Amino acid sequence: MPPKTTVRQPSFHSRSDALDTTYVVYAEAPDAEAEPGPWPLLVFMDGDYAVDAALWAYRSLREDGAIPPCLVAAVGYGHSFGSPANRRGRDYTPTASPEEPGSGGADRFLEHLTGPLWTDLSNRYPLRTDIRLVAGHSLGALVGLHGLFRGDRPFFNRVLAGAPSIWWDNRSLLRIASAHRERTPTLDARLFLGIGVMDTESMLGDLALFERQLEERPYEKLVVNSRRIPDRDHYNAAPDLFRAGLEALLSGTA
Repeated sequence: MPPKTTVRQPSFHSRSDALDTTYVVYAEAPDAEAEPGPWPLLVFMDGDYAVDAALWAYRSLREDGAIPPCLVAAVGYGHSFGSPANRRGRDYTPTASPEEPGSGGADRFLEHLTGPLWTDLSNRYPLRTDIRLVAGHSLGALVGLHGLFRGDRPFFNRVLAGAPSIWWDNRSLLRIASAHRERTPTLDARLFLGIGVMDTESMLGDLALFERQLEERPYEKLVVNSRRIPDRDHYNAAPDLFRAGLEALLSGTA
C-alpha cells in the first residue's frame, strides 16, 4: 500500500547563498557493506511530502529485485506548501508568470542541484556519474523536465515526470522544448511521463500535447515511456507514478 506521511528528521541541510535558501535533504543510502557503491542518485522534489512515497516506491522495487541499489535524496524546505519559506513556486517554474510574483527561478535552482547539492551528496556517499535521476510530481515534475532541455548533455539523464504542470505560463515548457529541439537533435536520456487517468481534463490534455510534440519531432537517443495510472487522480497518484517511473527508468541497469 502507498505510504502515509510521516514526520522525518532531515539527513542534512544544503545551503544556497545565491537563492538565500537552506534546503533540507532526506537521504537514504543502501547498506554499504552489503551493497557497496558507487550507486545511482535519485533526487526527488517536494521532499517534505514526497519522501515517503519515494521510499515506498524504491523499497518495493528493491524487494522485487527490479532495480539496482540507489541513493534516494528528497529535497525540501522544511515548511508546508502555504508557507512563504516554501519556495517551490520560485524554484520549480522555468519562466516568470505575472500571476506568481517571484516565479521563474528554475535555472538557478537547477544550478544548485547540479552544483552545491551534488557536491554535498558526493562528499557523503559513493555515487555514480553515469546515472542521475530527478523525479517530481506536478510543479516538481516541471522543473525536472526543464532540466532535460537546458543543454546538450543533461546532468540528470533520467527524468521521472508525474502529472507535470505543463499548463504553467501558457505552456512555456512546450516552447522551451521546441527551441531546444531546433538546436539539439540528439538527447541521450530516458524520460518517464505519467499521470492518473482521473486527473483533470486539462492536465491530461496538456500531457498529451507534450507527448505528441516529442513524437512528431523525436530526439535521437531519447527514450520516452508514457503511462496512465488507473483509478488515480492528481492527489493520490504520486506513489504509483514514482514506482512505475523508477521501474521504467532503472530496470535492466547494472
